[in-house]
Amino acid sequence: MQTLTLRQDPQGIARAAELLAAGQAVALPTETVYGLAADARDGAAVARIYAAKGRPAFNPLIVHVADTAAARAIALLDDEAERLAAVFWPGPLTLVLPLRPGSGLAGIVTAGLDTVGVRVPAHPVAQAVLAAFGGPLAAPSANASGRISPTTAAHVLDPDGGLAGRIAAVIDGGPCPVGVESTIVGWRDGRAALLRPGGIPAEAVEAALGRPLDRAGHLAAPDSPGQLSSHYAPRAALRLDADAPRPGETFVGFGRVDGADLTLSATGDLTEAAARLFDVLRAADRLGRPIAVARVPGTGLGLAINDRLRRAAAPR
Repeated sequence: MQTLTLRQDPQGIARAAELLAAGQAVALPTETVYGLAADARDGAAVARIYAAKGRPAFNPLIVHVADTAAARAIALLDDEAERLAAVFWPGPLTLVLPLRPGSGLAGIVTAGLDTVGVRVPAHPVAQAVLAAFGGPLAAPSANASGRISPTTAAHVLDPDGGLAGRIAAVIDGGPCPVGVESTIVGWRDGRAALLRPGGIPAEAVEAALGRPLDRAGHLAAPDSPGQLSSHYAPRAALRLDADAPRPGETFVGFGRVDGADLTLSATGDLTEAAARLFDVLRAADRLGRPIAVARVPGTGLGLAINDRLRRAAAPR
């Protein structure tokens, strides 16, 4: 398959919508990372996502919709979910909600679960595609499963861990401004739980709810997207919380550290570090040496950064 690169203009949006309606998979920018989209109502189309990514079939997919009304058509939102949707949508928050009977979603999207992860993206290109297509789009990150997530169209087409030749098209919408995946919140035993840290700090979600989130550990069989323990992984071995490099290591710094080959943020800015995380991991991986990463604070967006780094360093 030849993968088309489409412009983020009306013609490119219309072509993407045509391909999606024909059951093809199309990569598109969101404010978090590039997603690999397919019609969430078409099982064969969604299977193309799994095939292109080599994604484990037990890992469910996030469904992207145009607005909260479209979310209500496929999922059941209680008062707390409605409150979070009102505050954070459109934006990088995914809510794992009970699946609405008769939602029309293909079973492969939820991996057999009775819940679905739903998000309303804020990126104008994603919104334009949703409007032109007129339905829900399943859209995990547009990379081979377990590999570093893409924040540019070039990453999607990267011959090492990318999807060139496996998908119909990618819309080039420039770099993603947030740079890490969405925060995922679900409900367990009636209590809101943080299932995956991401682009919205957990503290902001807690402020909107007026109470703390339960903190969920990773599961052997995921009940939401992003729950695999080994994920976002470079090829090289990764060592975390390093004060200095060992001989033969590529050292990724954060803040003022000596001897860094690359840095997430020389000034210790967590927002910059989140936006640069996957780019820096890719650059470090290309050097072909083990990677050591300096300690990153575990507050705000640092929680999401450290979550990605732990998964990247997990045994595999």
